[in-house]
Amino acid sequence: MDIYKIEKEYVIRTYECDRNENLRLPTLMNIFQDIADSHASAMGIGLDYCLRNGMAWVGSNYHLMLERLPKMHEKIKVLSWPSAEKKIGALREFLVLGENGNVIIKASSQWILIDAVRRRPVSLREHLPSYQIIAERLIESDFVKLPELKRIDETSDFFIRFDDIDLNNHVNNAVYLLWASEAVGIDFRAKHKPAEIEIAFKKEGLYGENIRVETEIDNLTTLHSIKVSDSGQELAKLRLRWTEL
Repeated sequence: MDIYKIEKEYVIRTYECDRNENLRLPTLMNIFQDIADSHASAMGIGLDYCLRNGMAWVGSNYHLMLERLPKMHEKIKVLSWPSAEKKIGALREFLVLGENGNVIIKASSQWILIDAVRRRPVSLREHLPSYQIIAERLIESDFVKLPELKRIDETSDFFIRFDDIDLNNHVNNAVYLLWASEAVGIDFRAKHKPAEIEIAFKKEGLYGENIRVETEIDNLTTLHSIKVSDSGQELAKLRLRWTEL
């Protein structure tokens, strides 16, 4: 099939915004998931195809560069396309244009195709119909391994709720960014905005687990390790670079 860049418009609703009238970070991640699902379905490799064949797409990495977040009532345009394919992973780009047409967010992501029962990665070429890519990267990220925390400056505890769980029966990707951004505290959040976000997902979070976010703060860069409280097993690591509002 001929591949194309999918485009969708979104109007930022009042209830999708934070106290500064900016789009909430989890909603931005959900918009990315929405347009990715729409495009994958149009390509014949979306949710319906995966359910029929006992598979699932799971995000493994994100790298975002943010000029700014969309504002309340702003009409934005989001573009997305598959940019590369590996043995078990597919790369997808996201471009967000503000109401004036200027680029406000660029993001690259990596997705793994897994066996939904065994929860193990499977080969793309052995399990998907043929599709094309658009070899255009917005961020030339190799999704390098994020460093270990040198110290713990803050800890925050959370509980995985029913509404945190998605169709794959694990914590939705957007929730991890919510936990990390909540871990820096309200005083910091009220005065700063994210300029760069890196996320590496490692293990599924499941309903009922208690979660601890360990945070290292280095000026305007925060590093977060998200773990299951009881076992200490790491679910994800995030690095956020902030700028003043």
